[in-house]
Amino acid sequence: MPIQRARSLADLYTSVADYDLVLVPDAPLASALNRRLDRPQFGTFATTPRRLAAGRREQAEDRTAFLELADTVDDSWKALSYTIGNVLQCWEHHGQAAGILEYPTYDDPVTRTVVDRLAARQSTSQQLTEFTVDADQSVAVVGLPEFTELERSILPAEYDTYPLLTDDAFDYPAFNIFRSPSAIVDAVVDTIDEESADNVAVVLDSSSQYSPLVESALEAADIPYYGGPGFIDDLDVRAVLRLLRVAYRGSETTVSDVAPILSRLGTDVDIEHSEKRLAATDLPATAWITEVCESIGDRTFGSLLTAYESKASRTLDRLRDELESLGLHDTVITESRVSDLAFYLDFYEVPVDRENEGVLLADAKSAGYVDRQAVFFLGLDEGWTNSAPQRPWVDTEAQFDRYIRRFQRLIQSGSDQYYLVEDTAGGQPVTPCLYFEELLEEPFERFSDLESVRYERTVDGDRDGFAKTSVEPPVESAPIETISQTSLNNFVNSPREYLFSRLVDSPDKDYFREGNLFHDFAEFYVNYPEVIDADTLSEVVDVMLEEAKPFYPETDRVLRRRQYRIGLETIVEYLDANPPTAPADLPPAGEPDENFFASYFDRPVDSPLTERQFTNPDLGINGKIDLVEGPTALLDYKSGSKKSAYDVCKQAAMDPPNETVNYQAIAYLAQFRTHQPGEALSFSFFHFLETLDDAITGDADIDETLTTVSYYPQSFDEFVGTHPAYEVLLDGYKDCVATFEELGFGTYSEIMTDLTFPDTTDRSALRESDFADRFAEAVRQETSDDVDAEKGADQAVRELNGVRKRNFFKDDIDQFEEFVADRLTEINRYRAGEERFPIEGLGGEPNYRRIDHRDMFLEENR
Repeated sequence: MPIQRARSLADLYTSVADYDLVLVPDAPLASALNRRLDRPQFGTFATTPRRLAAGRREQAEDRTAFLELADTVDDSWKALSYTIGNVLQCWEHHGQAAGILEYPTYDDPVTRTVVDRLAARQSTSQQLTEFTVDADQSVAVVGLPEFTELERSILPAEYDTYPLLTDDAFDYPAFNIFRSPSAIVDAVVDTIDEESADNVAVVLDSSSQYSPLVESALEAADIPYYGGPGFIDDLDVRAVLRLLRVAYRGSETTVSDVAPILSRLGTDVDIEHSEKRLAATDLPATAWITEVCESIGDRTFGSLLTAYESKASRTLDRLRDELESLGLHDTVITESRVSDLAFYLDFYEVPVDRENEGVLLADAKSAGYVDRQAVFFLGLDEGWTNSAPQRPWVDTEAQFDRYIRRFQRLIQSGSDQYYLVEDTAGGQPVTPCLYFEELLEEPFERFSDLESVRYERTVDGDRDGFAKTSVEPPVESAPIETISQTSLNNFVNSPREYLFSRLVDSPDKDYFREGNLFHDFAEFYVNYPEVIDADTLSEVVDVMLEEAKPFYPETDRVLRRRQYRIGLETIVEYLDANPPTAPADLPPAGEPDENFFASYFDRPVDSPLTERQFTNPDLGINGKIDLVEGPTALLDYKSGSKKSAYDVCKQAAMDPPNETVNYQAIAYLAQFRTHQPGEALSFSFFHFLETLDDAITGDADIDETLTTVSYYPQSFDEFVGTHPAYEVLLDGYKDCVATFEELGFGTYSEIMTDLTFPDTTDRSALRESDFADRFAEAVRQETSDDVDAEKGADQAVRELNGVRKRNFFKDDIDQFEEFVADRLTEINRYRAGEERFPIEGLGGEPNYRRIDHRDMFLEENR
C-alpha cells in the first residue's frame, strides 16, 4: 500500500470545530488543534484520553508507581520494574488492572501485590478505568484505530469518528543522501538561526548518534532547543554515578576511570597517568577520590553527594530529591544499592525543567505529530522501527498497525519536510526503516534505490571557527629533515595517524614503562657489569616492581617478580657471553637520555656503544641504537614476541607496504652503512623474555632469543655468486649439499657469473623460469651421476630465494633511502597546507589495529 496522506490540521479543525470535546491519540496534535480554536471554550476542547481523565498533563506512570512501591515490595528493583511494566502494559491493552492475572505465567504474589497497589492509587490508568465522558457532550474521536483498549474505555455510547489518514497517496519528498551523520547535522544546523529556531523541529532516534551530534551542534551555534538531554545526561549526575561505580572496582580502578569526574570538576591530570591504578598513584587531584573509594562502606548516598557538591562548588538539589524519593539518601552505600540506583537512572526518565523554546527535538519512536513549519527527519533507518511487545495480551498485528499509522503521520509533519539519510555506513548499506517496506510499492534495499539526491559536504566559509590569535611576524613552518622509524611506520600506515601521534600525548603504558626499565638496566650493565651480582639483581627487581606498581594489581606481584628476574638474568647472560666491542672509527653520538638505574646507583653511563642517538639529514632518518655490538653488528632489546627474519624483512616492504609495516631494522642498517660502507652488517632483535617458560623449567637456550637479519653490500644478483651464498648451499637440503660439495665454489661462481637471478620471489615462478632451467643444466654438466643434480639445483634456487627473503641487500637499502626521501617530501607538502594529511596510507585503507587516534578521524573527509 502507498503512504496514505495525512489530513491537514486546517481540514481536521474544520471538521471538529463544532464539537464540545475532541479526543486525539497524542498530545502535540491536541495542542495544535487548541491553538486553532477561534471561539470561546468552557473547559477542554481537544485532548488525549489520559489527559482528560487525569485533568492534567500525563506523567510517566511507570516511574511514579515504582517510586511508591520500591520500598514496600520485597523484590529486586529490576524485577519490580519488570512487573510494573507488565501490569501497566496489560492494563493498557486489556482495559482492566487485574487483566494480567488471567495469564498463569504472570500470576504470582509480586504481580498480585502490584495490581492491588496500582488499582488502589489514583494513577492515570485507574482514573481512565473509572472515568466516563459526560453523555451531554458532543464528542469527536480522531484517529480511533490508534487508541488502546484502555483509552477506548472512556468513550461515551455515541460519538463521531474522524480519520487522521486519507485514501490519497502521499508524494513523499526525495531522500537527501549525505556521507555521514556529522555531514547531515551540519546541513541542518546551517539552515537554522536563533530567529527561526521556534519554527523548526528535528525528528530522530533519540538512542542514535544523531541525538548528541545535534545537541552539541546547536549548543555550539548558540541555537536554543528543547526535548533533548534528560536527567541522566546531566554531567554532574553522571559524575556522581561514576564515582559510586568506581568505588567498587577495587584495585583495578585506573586514573582514566575517574578522569570524567575530574574533568567535570575542572581538574585535569596529565595523560601519562591515565592507565595507572588509582590506589597506587600519589596525585593531589585524585586524593579525595581515593579517600572516597577507601571509605565507601562507611558513607551514605547523601554524604557522598555532599562531598561531591563540596568539590564542585554547586548543589545538586534535583538529584538529592530523587535519592530521598527512592529512600536512598540516608542509606549506607552498598554495591547492590549502587547497581539499583544506576538501573533506576538508566531505565526511568526523571522529569527535568526545560525551557520550551527553540528547535524541537522529537523522538521518532514516540512522536506521532510535530507542529512546526519546517521538520528535518534524520536517519530514517532501522532505529526508527518499533518492536511490538512480545506479550500474550498484545495483539501484535493491531500494535503494528498503530505504529505504521503513527509513522505515516509523523513523516508528513510540518509544511516543509526534509529527509536526511546515509546510504552506507561502515562500508555497508543502511537499511531504511521497516515501515517503508510495507508502504512503498517499488522494490528497494537502500535509500539510493528510491528517489534521492546526493549531497557532498561543503565548508561554510562564513563561519569563524575557533578563536585565533595573530602572530607577528608570521611563523613559517620549517620543513622536517628527518623522521624516526616509528613515525615512518605511522605515516606509511596512515598519514592522519602520524599527524595525531605528533599532536596528541599518549598515556604512559605498562609495557612502555617495563620496556624502558629493561633497556636502562641493559645499558647500565654494559657500563658497570661488576656492580651487578645476585643480590643487586634482586634489588633491581624490587625497584622495577615498585616503578611498575601503578599498572598492576598486587595479585600480579609474584608473577611480575619472576618475569623481571628471568628477563634481567637473560640480559646478563647474553651480554656476558657477547661483550660488545667498539668499531675503530665510531663517530660521536647525540646527547644520551636519562637512565633510571644510573640515577638509582648514582653512576654515569657514558659508553659510546649504548643508546646511541643519531640524526642523519642525508638519509632523512633519526633514531636510537640500543647497542653497537661490534664493528659490523647492532642489537635492539625487545620485550615483545619474537618474529622471524623473514617477517622482519617482509614488514620492511615498500611497494606495496606490508599490513604491519616496520622499518626499524632496515632504517638502522641504512644508518650503520654510512659508517661502515662496503661491509656486511647485521641487525639483531634480542627478545629477552622469549624463553620465559623454558627458563622456569631450566631448558632455556639463549640463541632462541635472537632474530638476526644481515645486510650485504652488493645486489642480490651479485651476491648469489659469492662464497657466503655458496656456504648457504652447503648447509641446505641433502641433495643440495651433495651436489654443490661436488661442484665446488669455483665452478659454482663461474656458472653464476653467466646467469641473472630473476627479480621475482615467487617460488613457482622461479622454478619455472629460464634461469632455473639453465642453472640446472649447467650444474648437471659439471657433476657426476652420483648426485641428483636436477633436484640439488632446484633446492639451491629455493635456498637462495630464502636468503633474499630473510636479508637486505644494497638495492634494498638504496630503495629505502629513496623511499624515505619521498615520504619526507609528502609530509612537508601536507604540513605546508597543500593537501590534508589523508587517512589512507600507501597501501590504501590503514591497518586500524595500529591506529590509536581513530576517534579523531573525520571519516567523511578522508
